[in-house]
Amino acid sequence: MKAMILAAGFGERMRPLTEHTPKPLLPVAGMPLIEFHLRGLAAAGFRQLVINTSHLGQQIVDYCGDGARWEVEITYSREDSPLETAGGIREALHLLGEAPFAVVNGDVWCEFPFARLREYRLASWETAHLVMVDSPPQHPLGDFTLDDSARLRSREGDSAGYTYAGIALFSPEFFAGIPRGRLALRPLLDAAIEGGSLGGEYFAGAWEDVGTPERLAALDARLRSAQSGG
Repeated sequence: MKAMILAAGFGERMRPLTEHTPKPLLPVAGMPLIEFHLRGLAAAGFRQLVINTSHLGQQIVDYCGDGARWEVEITYSREDSPLETAGGIREALHLLGEAPFAVVNGDVWCEFPFARLREYRLASWETAHLVMVDSPPQHPLGDFTLDDSARLRSREGDSAGYTYAGIALFSPEFFAGIPRGRLALRPLLDAAIEGGSLGGEYFAGAWEDVGTPERLAALDARLRSAQSGG
């Protein structure tokens, strides 16, 4: 199974840090965010990775190289300007092959065991399988609800749901008929819910959306404290 790391965004909420450094290369406890994913995916047995790049993308290519130091093979999908999540995945489909593939956002930090996705087999009704987490303070109502059959449903009204972790397993079928170009993922997820083909699972472990300099600093401090035994 292949995996894709999404690393092409501008990181506008992270300015001014991202004016000279792409968001996935911002360090946490001395390690770039993207390297946590590279190590985690390699440890889970993923060997072929695709990384999409755009904003300051050559820095990512220079840092990650061919992936040999993590014992993986990295292929790059270069975008002239960021195509958003769905557009970026659609652009890279020819690199991802015909089998289901894992996707992880390059700007989240997590302790999710990627082997769970590598070993998971999509149900007959699933075209995508999303990892859901407890909603963070900045997104208290979440994105979707998860029913007893592991199907994701639209959240209604003020009822709280779970938040999409930016980690998923997709079948190429999920993107069937989607034209190339800039496209957000949420409309496709909503359409999959309508069609009853969007599944998910809940992850209770550590996860952070590192979306602002303040959240980056807080995560950095927490991890450094843990490393020092504090």
